[in-house]
Amino acid sequence: MLKVTDLMTKKVFSLQEHDNVQTARSIMNLGRIRHIPIVDKEEQFVGLLTHRDLLSVTISKLADIEDEVQNEIDAAIPIREIMRRDVTTIGPGLDLREAAELLLQHKYGCLPVVDDGKLVGILTEADFLKLTISLMDALDKMES
Repeated sequence: MLKVTDLMTKKVFSLQEHDNVQTARSIMNLGRIRHIPIVDKEEQFVGLLTHRDLLSVTISKLADIEDEVQNEIDAAIPIREIMRRDVTTIGPGLDLREAAELLLQHKYGCLPVVDDGKLVGILTEADFLKLTISLMDALDKMES
C-alpha cells in the first residue's frame, strides 16, 4: 500500500506568522500554489494560509483601487491575522487511500504532512491528479 510520503510534495514553500500578506500573495502567484504552511523558527507547523484567505483581505476590483494601494495594505497585514490554526494534518506514514478519503470527505484542498510537529511536506489535490494521470498512462501501455 502506498503511503503519504510516496506522493507528498517534500519541497514546500512555507512562511512564518510575522511575514506579511504581500509576501504570501507574491509566493502564491510566482509558485502558482494555493496553500502555504506556516511554521515557527524550528519548522514546527503552526497553521495554514490559503488562496481563499488572501481573497478575504483583497479589496474588490470593483472599488477601482490601484495595485500599489493593495500592496501597501497587504504589507501591513501579518499572516497571523488571517491564517488558519485549526488545520487537519497527517503523518508521512499514513496510507495514501486514507489521506485521499480525508481530502474527499472534508473537501480539503491540501493536508500538511507533519512528523513530530515538524512540517515535512504537503499533500494536495494536484498530487492525486498527477497520480491519476500516471495510472491512466500505465493502463494505456498495458492495453497497447
